[in-house]
Amino acid sequence: MSVEQVSIEDLGRELGERIAETPEYERFEEARAAVQRDEEVQQRIDEFEQLRAEFMQARQTGQATNAELQRVQEAQDELHSMPVMSEYLDAQDDLEDTLEAVNEAISEPLAVDFGGEAGGCCQD
Repeated sequence: MSVEQVSIEDLGRELGERIAETPEYERFEEARAAVQRDEEVQQRIDEFEQLRAEFMQARQTGQATNAELQRVQEAQDELHSMPVMSEYLDAQDDLEDTLEAVNEAISEPLAVDFGGEAGGCCQD
């Protein structure tokens, strides 16, 4: 590896460490831990995942109904309305906004959106 490559990788690691120190990341980690500790939320997640898996299987075989879709959506809404889960989703959104801003800052001098278009061979 060249010296420049190692330096760039070191900068990347440093950036990751600095992001991990932001209030947005710390809030996200705290919210994620709260979700993992909450038995009721975990039970609702399991129930939602089961309903969603059953619906996806029915959809693949052409047997899904609108009533089943509505039940999946209701289960998701119920899960998302739980305060612990709502806080987690808000924290996740805030962290995603921060990471998008970082992506834009990195991409700007390169004139390439690495988070969006790089690697795509055919852009319309």
